[in-house]
Order: sequence, then structure tokens, then C-alpha cells
Amino acid sequence: MNISEVGKQAGLPAKTIRYYEEIGLVSPRRDTNGYRVFQDSDLHKLAFVARARALGFSIEDCRLLMALYEDDSRASSDVKKLAQDHLRQIDEKIAALQGMRDTLGDLVTACHGDARPDCPILKDLARSS
Repeated sequence: MNISEVGKQAGLPAKTIRYYEEIGLVSPRRDTNGYRVFQDSDLHKLAFVARARALGFSIEDCRLLMALYEDDSRASSDVKKLAQDHLRQIDEKIAALQGMRDTLGDLVTACHGDARPDCPILKDLARSS
């Protein structure tokens, strides 16, 4: 398969595939003309990484997950710990976003939104922490 074919099947743009090759996540063989030739195993790795990235895993986490996937003697507890750590990070981000939303919601509610110059949103943004 060439890069456009594997990209279509993996759901990734060619630029991303080239980047993943550059950082060593995939290593397609090269044809005599220098073009990349992707095997089914490359497609599987790319799809694996695409799914992990869609779940928010970092590139380094993807590298670890791929290594664990390829290690037949892996302990599922290692995979679970990695996923639990990532889930905790997601929960922290959700809590931070919820806090931002609550604060902004309160400010929007407090603002009259009329012709008066007084605006609690701007006052809050201008205050020093």
C-alpha cells in the first residue's frame, strides 16, 4: 500500500503518517524508487495509534501502549495503570473546564447586557489575581 491508501484505511492524513514515521512509531519499508510501501502490520499500528490518539493518549503513551500490545508477556495491570492515569488526567481537565464554565456562567448571568457601561465580565477579567 502507498501512503494515501494506508492513510485512507487508517483514517489519517499523509502528513500525520510521515510524522509517525519520523518519530519511529511506524517503519514502512522503502521500494527501490524510494516510495514508502506499507504492510498490513503498518496499517494495524497506524489504526492502533489513531484510536489511542482519539482517546487523548499522548504520543509517548501511544509508544508505551504499542510496546505493551506487542509484548506477549505483558501484564494487563501495566496497561490498566496507564489507562487509569490517563483517565485521572481527563477527569482533572473536565473539573477544570467545569470550573471555568461555572465562573463564566456566573459572570454572564451577572452582566445586564444592555447599553450601560458597567460589565461584571470585564471587571473580573481586569482584576489582578
